[in-house]
Amino acid sequence: MRSAPTLRVAPALRDARWPDLGGLAALETTLFPDDAWSPPSWWAELAARPRRDYVVAEADGALVGYAGLDHGGEVSDVMTVAVAPAARGRGLGRALVDELERRAAARGAAHVILEVRADNAPATALYSRAGYTVIATRRGYYPGGVDALVMRKTLQQKGATDG
Repeated sequence: MRSAPTLRVAPALRDARWPDLGGLAALETTLFPDDAWSPPSWWAELAARPRRDYVVAEADGALVGYAGLDHGGEVSDVMTVAVAPAARGRGLGRALVDELERRAAARGAAHVILEVRADNAPATALYSRAGYTVIATRRGYYPGGVDALVMRKTLQQKGATDG
């Protein structure tokens, strides 16, 4: 699967499939050059289904984003959320997060947690707008000594009311 320089159509979300491994690894290397998951790491993640759950965003025949979740019962863990530069600023990151939350709730999770680099202001803002709050800081967690912010969101359960 190739990378898209510009998008002509809106990305569609679907389950990650084995043929996506090359595109996942390539996009991962582009977006996270200092700590990218290797192709064997991606293979292991997809092999861990159904506990692991990955969705990709595809547009114009190209992989333009992906997100993953670890279903751990009452708490689901966001493993990754990534959007190609050409697809940013169009709400795709939020769509991926919303899809992860939908999948977590469908599996009975009451909360979703994630870790984000403290210096990643766009991602931190995305998660905050989506209703996540910082519950802890892991000092020096990422390469280069960058802190990780641990964020959590409580999901609205089926049958819950707004008032």
